[in-house]
Amino acid sequence: MNILLASTWIWEFLGRLHPMIVHFPIGILVVAFLLELSTFWRKPQAPFSRKHNQIWVTIGAISALFSALFGTLLYQFGSYQGTTIQLHLIGGWITALLATFAAFSYTAKPPNSHTVSMTTLGLAVLSLVVTGHWGASITHGANYLTEVLPSNEGPTDHERSEKLALFTSFSQQDSFPPDQLDQLNLEVRAIFAHNCYQCHSTEKQKGGLVLDSKEGVFKGGDSGPILLPGNSEKSEIIRRLELPRSHEESMPPKGKVLASSEISLVHLWIDQGAHWADASLSIFPEASMALSKPVVPPASPQFSHPVDRFVNQYFQEKGRAWPKFIDDRTFIRRVYLDVWGLLPEPDYVQAFIEDPNPKKRGNLIDKLLEEEHNYTQHALSFWNDLLRNDYSGTGFITGGRKQISSWLYQSLASNKSYDQMLRELVNPIPESEGFIKGIRWRGGVNSSQRPEMQAAQNISQSLLGVNMKCASCHNSFVNNLTLDQSYAFANVFTDTTLEIFRCDKPTGRMASRAFIYPELGEIAGADLATRLEELAGLMSKPENGRVYRTLVNRYWDRLFGRGIIAPVDNMDKKAWDQDLLDWLSADFIANGYDIKHLLRTLLSSQTYSLESFAYPSSAYLRSESFEFSGPTHRRLSAEQFVDVVSQIISPVYHSVAYDPSGYASSAEWIWHPEIEVDRHVLPKPGMRYFRKTFTIPDVEKLTDAHLLLSVDHRFTLYLNGKFVGSGSDWREVFSRNVKEFLQQGENLIAIEGQNEGSISNPAGILLSLALTDSGGETAYVVSDRTWQSTQISPPKNWFRIGFEATGWEKVRRFGSFQRSHWGKPLAFRHALSDTTTLSFARASLVQLDPFLKVLGRPVRENVTTKRPTEATLLQTLTLSNDAALHEVLSKGAQHWKNAYPNTPDRLVEDLYLYALGRKPNKQEKGTLYTQIKNRYTEQDIADIFWAVILLPEFQLIP
Repeated sequence: MNILLASTWIWEFLGRLHPMIVHFPIGILVVAFLLELSTFWRKPQAPFSRKHNQIWVTIGAISALFSALFGTLLYQFGSYQGTTIQLHLIGGWITALLATFAAFSYTAKPPNSHTVSMTTLGLAVLSLVVTGHWGASITHGANYLTEVLPSNEGPTDHERSEKLALFTSFSQQDSFPPDQLDQLNLEVRAIFAHNCYQCHSTEKQKGGLVLDSKEGVFKGGDSGPILLPGNSEKSEIIRRLELPRSHEESMPPKGKVLASSEISLVHLWIDQGAHWADASLSIFPEASMALSKPVVPPASPQFSHPVDRFVNQYFQEKGRAWPKFIDDRTFIRRVYLDVWGLLPEPDYVQAFIEDPNPKKRGNLIDKLLEEEHNYTQHALSFWNDLLRNDYSGTGFITGGRKQISSWLYQSLASNKSYDQMLRELVNPIPESEGFIKGIRWRGGVNSSQRPEMQAAQNISQSLLGVNMKCASCHNSFVNNLTLDQSYAFANVFTDTTLEIFRCDKPTGRMASRAFIYPELGEIAGADLATRLEELAGLMSKPENGRVYRTLVNRYWDRLFGRGIIAPVDNMDKKAWDQDLLDWLSADFIANGYDIKHLLRTLLSSQTYSLESFAYPSSAYLRSESFEFSGPTHRRLSAEQFVDVVSQIISPVYHSVAYDPSGYASSAEWIWHPEIEVDRHVLPKPGMRYFRKTFTIPDVEKLTDAHLLLSVDHRFTLYLNGKFVGSGSDWREVFSRNVKEFLQQGENLIAIEGQNEGSISNPAGILLSLALTDSGGETAYVVSDRTWQSTQISPPKNWFRIGFEATGWEKVRRFGSFQRSHWGKPLAFRHALSDTTTLSFARASLVQLDPFLKVLGRPVRENVTTKRPTEATLLQTLTLSNDAALHEVLSKGAQHWKNAYPNTPDRLVEDLYLYALGRKPNKQEKGTLYTQIKNRYTEQDIADIFWAVILLPEFQLIP
């Protein structure tokens, strides 16, 4: 037994049986599932079919278990590693366990045994399909399906032949030029990359051979060296490449045979000494770093704007005429939604249409960009997505994540130059450091998610338009970044030296320190602060064409629905007009990195005013064959939809997570403490009673006593034994001057609060009483932990001074005004004249909730550079059935009914003007007027609201 255990080859031999037996459970389980489906519609009394199928499923389960076991041995003792093989292994065991459970389910008794069997067997087959996909990726390479696509083809055989002829001519000279030796080596390495890496790389070392590194190539495999520098005829690699396809040692064993020109290039490379170039191999195309300002095409009488001149030239080259332009009514709606995220007022729309000034569109653009808060509150959503900034979520509870909200808002509001924003993000001040600090996840995480690597990934994706996430585990499959490059960049953000982990396994190698684009300069600082300063300088250099092209491309994508390059996170892709992108980027730099200047340039072009175009598909929009015809059809974002509903019907939100006004209060959310088994729990439904006494030395000196009160859910307020007011909605803040209720000396605030519902749920009181004297001094009485409460119904005089609150407890704090379950209620402020007070809570300032999430706002734990644009079934169901939205529409109906008590026709007309920017047509009038003519109720009005906001005309940016 000891000999057996010590013999690794035995286990490896058993592991290698995995590919031979794995197809047996695949066939058995699939056939068994099909048989199970065939019996589903038969009578349950078909015992022969069920018993027969049980045998097949049992055999399939046993073979699946053996296959998973042998696969585990192959993983442990074979030369396999990487994420894909781990997923394949996990999937294999899940399949085997599901199949085993399915086999046992046949022993269950009716009536549900048939359903259980079919369900578990179906899950086993589904797992089998997914596991098989991962297995195929290991066997054939991750690019097995995509490598045949035109976009992934390497050089053609004709191009190879031309290069072979050139290199052969050099070999016949006295000396082979050194730069051409480098190029010859890179050509050979490209051949290896396209034909050999799927089996012979650091990810999959079949036969112990690694061809994606110099060390691996010259070391060879398990059978020895593969090449003899200077002698290709005696090199093992040439022998195997030239073997007949039928020979078992022929290479590559799968896929396309190497072309004769490719084999000849390998021959020549070895004969020239197998020189290895220091330059890294670029398998994928790369955008140039340098940024030049192309010459603007000639102007014409119709097109003088630089953007239009480039687009005009583009259309001429494509042999196409300019599409149609939008009218003033459509333009004002589009530009308002794009710059403010709101709709224009009907009166302003009409005035704009009637304005004869030929510069009115430019003047409108200037007006929208110059207004600080509406512009910023709309732009904030885009930048929060991009910089992974949020108000709640993973990391905030433990302090492992930090907001940059104030810094970001002020930067956008003041139109801070983008190069300065870059420097403050990369070499942060305290207010902006949350960006590179990322998220410190709770518990252990993959090494590719350590904070230093997050910083490198965030900067690369959001600012440089390059995906580093693949290269954080292994050499990238989507670009030319290597694992070593990623760790070298991540190493910039730490005072220690990072060990390189490949697929979460330590390699024993330590990372260097460098920017991923070293041509911009070195990072040589001895400490973290110096390195961040150096990196910020490299990032913001005008020579860094990538960083400025990326921003310009993102804004083009935001306004037109598709970037000049797509996807926006792969800036190495082909642009549909590279000169246009480079000119915009250079112009952006020349004008002081001014984001509003960039927006003004784009918005003022006639290209922006083209009619939106229905492109064939979302896949076409992402493809390199895309041809520009105008803006795409764009849906309102989650925030835009919520804001325009709030604007024209009724506020959706009444509190914010981030308040740009900076208003603060020392008031705290309090409630009676609820304890079960020595632990605090959520408040239970029922009545609770609260008291707070305070002293006024000289009541005659008071000039104002402003009280604010918000209670979730219901309250009755007493002051010195007198009824002051009541309420049943925490969002409607109770506000009143209570000077008349106050007295000299001791005063008492008493609140009867009720938590509604059938189960425990959040409840709270938030109160602030501002006492201002004749000298202008203000003292505050606020809800805090000095208050007392009870859940026992007290005597009738409990809310009067003199009552002894024996047995009452200190309240429990459930949040502060700054941070709580309820957010910061907008109406809860004494300084109502504050110019930054919001008329309603903009959706960009609120915490993510289920409604916003369904509409498309992302969970900002990852960088989001483009949200999904396709409508989903869940969105349709939510907009049709959501109780919170129904409540908003109902409240809006009350308001509109009060404003139009006896004129339903006027209500419908004004609703269309506000919501759609036009009057209803004849058919719409007939339909809606008929509905409310004889039954003009709030419910009917709410139904009309609902019908209008579901219209594509409402939900699409024109």
